[in-house]
Amino acid sequence: MKKQIEALTPEMLEKLARLVRYNSIKGEAKDDMPFGEETAKCLKEALQICEEMGFETKNVDNYCGYAQMGEGKDIIGIIAHLDIVPAGDDWSTDPFEMTIKGDTVYGRGVSDDKGAAIASLYAMKLIKDSGIKLNKRIRLLMGCNEETGSACMQYYNKHEEPITLGFTPDGEFPGIHGEKGGCSMLASSKNTRIIAMNGGFVSNAVCNRCTTVVPAKDVNIDKLKEALSKTALLEYSVNENNGEVTIDARGVAAHASTPLLGVNAAGCTMQALADCGFEDDFVKFYNSHIGTKCNGEGINLNISDDYGVLTFNNGIVKTENGKITCTIDIRVPVTFTEKDVRERTAGHLEDENGKIEILHVGNPLFYPVDSPLVSKLYNAYVQVTGDTVNKPSVIGGGTYAKYIPNSIAFGCEFPGNESHIHDADERLKITDLQKQVEIYVQAIRNLLAD
Repeated sequence: MKKQIEALTPEMLEKLARLVRYNSIKGEAKDDMPFGEETAKCLKEALQICEEMGFETKNVDNYCGYAQMGEGKDIIGIIAHLDIVPAGDDWSTDPFEMTIKGDTVYGRGVSDDKGAAIASLYAMKLIKDSGIKLNKRIRLLMGCNEETGSACMQYYNKHEEPITLGFTPDGEFPGIHGEKGGCSMLASSKNTRIIAMNGGFVSNAVCNRCTTVVPAKDVNIDKLKEALSKTALLEYSVNENNGEVTIDARGVAAHASTPLLGVNAAGCTMQALADCGFEDDFVKFYNSHIGTKCNGEGINLNISDDYGVLTFNNGIVKTENGKITCTIDIRVPVTFTEKDVRERTAGHLEDENGKIEILHVGNPLFYPVDSPLVSKLYNAYVQVTGDTVNKPSVIGGGTYAKYIPNSIAFGCEFPGNESHIHDADERLKITDLQKQVEIYVQAIRNLLAD
């Protein structure tokens, strides 16, 4: 099979490049395009690719679409997504023109999750071309709203046949048997002397850039620069003009489920403002309730269980009409409930300097590691790679598995790899793409074996 996959690699890359060209972030809904024009165009292109390869397709009202083959009542679902997070800054290549450098391709979505959609599609092609009689339907379901709410899967569940069992290629190998609960909050100022503070590009990533403006009369620039130099910022600048001091700070983007891998530019700025003697109500509130530790201790949520710790991320900061707001993305360990979150945070979300509002608390997902679904998929990984050291794990990220019953995240990232998803220069090794196809072929076979 490896030789077959190698022979198919040039056309896999060509088709992946076709999808990468679309800046398929969530856009303004219009006409019959609920997530904007670019996502609708990307879905149309993906379905066109599937039709070119001989698959039956359906566009589900531009919320999602699918390609399928086989017969039978049961449906094995492979649930990928075509939407992306904003490209952001600091790319060394054009994020929307896939670039090949040696054994690696670069572009927004090559790993999360357009590359996985192509790998899954070619796994289906190899199954189809093998002539195996299929007693179940195999459906590659491609959504358009995973990054900003998964409304696409909620729409699918209301309008289409249910998936019997399957996986989403939007996590890590050798499989994800649990996903932390998701909690979103919004912090806001009551009183502040900060003139403006704006940063971040999406709520589920670390705020990697932030621009802050404060009155020059209220800050000592030399002390401010010294305080900024002691933070984890990669770069910063301080400029005074017309009685105002502007701070431009650059940190490091990272997924909200792993915020300690990033550097929060807003948090570092707030820390520096306090350290240089800038007296401000919201600076006090931010540093005491949000801070830079990413563990939720400021609102009494420093909790953990056998499967992981709580993570706490400030993604976007913005100023409107003199009021500063900060999005907060929390990943709650799988054994804690919404009731636990609300009880622990009661009395810790507001003081005279600011407040935090709970917007949503989502339930976790958990399958025992020895459950049939997890076992079949894990065995597929071992059969192809021979790796028995790495085991299925629990993650902080949320995937389509929370919306599609009897499914888990399975791949597409390999242990120890860093694909820079949600960051500049997102990348995918071509050899990893090939290996994904091989693993997904075996996974489909294992799921067909019932």
